[in-house]
Amino acid sequence: MNSLLTSAATDGILEHALGTLRVVLEYLGTVAFAISGAVAASRRRMDLVGAVVLAGLVAVGGGTMRDLLLQRPVFWIENPALVWVAVATALAIVPFARRRDLGAFTRHRIVEMSDAFGLAIFVVIGTGIALDMGASPVAAVIVGVANGVGGGILRDLFSAQVPEVFWNGQLYATAALGGAIGYWILWAWHLPPELVFWIPLLVILALRVLSLTRGWGVPSVAVVQKRELQNESHA
Repeated sequence: MNSLLTSAATDGILEHALGTLRVVLEYLGTVAFAISGAVAASRRRMDLVGAVVLAGLVAVGGGTMRDLLLQRPVFWIENPALVWVAVATALAIVPFARRRDLGAFTRHRIVEMSDAFGLAIFVVIGTGIALDMGASPVAAVIVGVANGVGGGILRDLFSAQVPEVFWNGQLYATAALGGAIGYWILWAWHLPPELVFWIPLLVILALRVLSLTRGWGVPSVAVVQKRELQNESHA
């Protein structure tokens, strides 16, 4: 009897610790995405309001898509703490933009690495929430990917760019999809929750980093050359 109580207590502690870790990582992911949004705003020469709005969109956009798809209350309406974190992050980045000191962000790939970190965190969190709510495997994977890439898509759309996830050939949506599927497989195998959480997260992060540093990617559609467009116009 004592062993059963001890086992139950241990499982409860682990579940609580994992829940706390998820909250901490959600805040870190929000900061990471907000950095990418604020820097994108500065590169597009937006004003302070634009930088704050764009950082907020990137930070909470994916989670908003997740909650709408799952038909549950949007998380930041009841608890706007993550919105304030995004706003504070944007305001912290603005002084660097005003001094035109964003070269360090480019040299050290700070924006790309931040984005990779946020992507990995939110894909795993979104997939896990969907499965916990009883979503089918396909739906859970879609929700997880939307949670991960939704903010980046909004960032590019509001920056008047084609979303990077669709055109640069890097492992971005592909990494998110692989991680979400991996999460579901590990979850279906009833592996320990910490493994189900960490393995897909590290896989997504590793694929994204390798794509950035080694050029790993997926084939791109051939670009139509200007001369070919001119020939088509005269045809």
